Amino acid sequence: MQVIIFQSPLVQLNTPYPSGAYLKSFFSSQDFINFSDVNWFDLSNLLYNNIFSKEGLTKLFELTYKTALEKASLAKQNGEEQIEFNLQRYILQKDLWINWIENIKAILSNNEKFSGRELCHEFIFSPFAPRGNRMDNFLSSLEREVTIDDARFLASFALADLADYINVVFDNNFSLIRYAEHLATSQKDFSKFVKVIDSPILKNYLSPLIKNIFEKINQSVQSDEKILFCISVPFAGCFASCLHIAKEIKKFFGQRAIISIGGGYINTELRNINEEKLFDYVDLISYDRGYGSYIDLMKNNFALDGKQYYKTTYFYNNKIIRGNNIDNEEKIPNEISQIENKFTKTVFPDFSEIDFSLYPRLADDVNPMHRIWSDGSWLKAYLAHGCYWHRCAFCDTSLDYVCNYSRIETKKLYNWLYEQAEKTGIYGIHFVDEASPPKSLSEFALENSVNKNQKKPLTFWGNIRFEKTFSRDLADFLAYGGLIGVSGGIEIATGKGLKDVNKGTDFDSLVASCASFKEAGILVHAYM
Repeated sequence: MQVIIFQSPLVQLNTPYPSGAYLKSFFSSQDFINFSDVNWFDLSNLLYNNIFSKEGLTKLFELTYKTALEKASLAKQNGEEQIEFNLQRYILQKDLWINWIENIKAILSNNEKFSGRELCHEFIFSPFAPRGNRMDNFLSSLEREVTIDDARFLASFALADLADYINVVFDNNFSLIRYAEHLATSQKDFSKFVKVIDSPILKNYLSPLIKNIFEKINQSVQSDEKILFCISVPFAGCFASCLHIAKEIKKFFGQRAIISIGGGYINTELRNINEEKLFDYVDLISYDRGYGSYIDLMKNNFALDGKQYYKTTYFYNNKIIRGNNIDNEEKIPNEISQIENKFTKTVFPDFSEIDFSLYPRLADDVNPMHRIWSDGSWLKAYLAHGCYWHRCAFCDTSLDYVCNYSRIETKKLYNWLYEQAEKTGIYGIHFVDEASPPKSLSEFALENSVNKNQKKPLTFWGNIRFEKTFSRDLADFLAYGGLIGVSGGIEIATGKGLKDVNKGTDFDSLVASCASFKEAGILVHAYM
């Protein structure tokens, strides 16, 4: 059996989402079943590069030329002069967009083979470089002369302008970071999703892309070999594309494919699924970390024959089979959960085969903390599974990724991530914990400090809880050890409010910790 891991589009463009990296390590490290190969494809990045390419834009303007002119004419009739102007400008400048798109991407990339820095001057000042509404707004908002240092901002807004064009004249579900997110967050009717899984972007760009991948997979497997497809759905805006991918897998591989879906959106929104039609597209749902589900399935050779599997839901004999522990009602650990907890502490993300030069470093905000999310690539990992507080009243503390707290051995994680940094050339770490434990941050900073004078050190940032533990002394030490930014929820900015929601910190401690980070030179992002 071969394992294929797909990250469904669209997620953050500048760096790969980590679920595939963790699953690749997991499947590569266990011995329950003999997998012939394990491969991970970031379809979010592949789709981005497929659309925003010379060939992709050529196809786009061929498919939308007539529609754009019709919409421009309608806008003129309705007195919407700005809309008319923008649509006509896209058509008039289509050759400029097509010829410039690879250069725009180069300005935003870190590609050793194709430097974009030398293109910045021309892109800023040339009358033959394309322009869109967002680009115009950026340039007109400058209270100084434009310089080539503004090129990355302008290139970022160029992508956003093209995304606006796609949304208006080709596929109104499209955006740069989410696809059909409004459906997944507002609709409970599964038929609404079925209507969009063959919409223009998915049909014309994602479908040919994955079919090409399927052809390559087919050449590497035996004719009767089963293939496990794991599709990650971290956000609502990934669900429609997940269904499209699953449909195409079924069409191409038939009974040879076992299709599993999991991820943040699945864990929260499909936990009590009763929609049988979903299983026309997928074979099973794996909840929470996924390790336990796959371990149980591997021990039983993926026999979906009516047996209950750990945190797994599937369809059999005209009914939905819900597995054990999905609702976290069984508090006594069983054999599978104990093995899963072991893997949680020993599986680290494998980014070694990712080409980070294909990921754009977007600069779309002058706020340095806001930019940190998209300006630069990051190796994403967690210091601990779950939240060490997990008592806030506004949080669903029954969910595994919140309540099942388990800290990772920091030294082993540091050594692993440093090896990944040397392989990929990416020395920035984004910790994706619900709230990074202060002890783990301290240990990581210490490891990085010891390494600082011997090798190139790591830079790291992540989500925390603002609390009195983060004193000025600790903040100074973390800054010396490589911490550059922290993000954390305040939720209610009053002492009584914090107490009412059982936040576990008081207002004075919250303010003091923010001040400590700020004074230590660490970026602070506090959100309500």
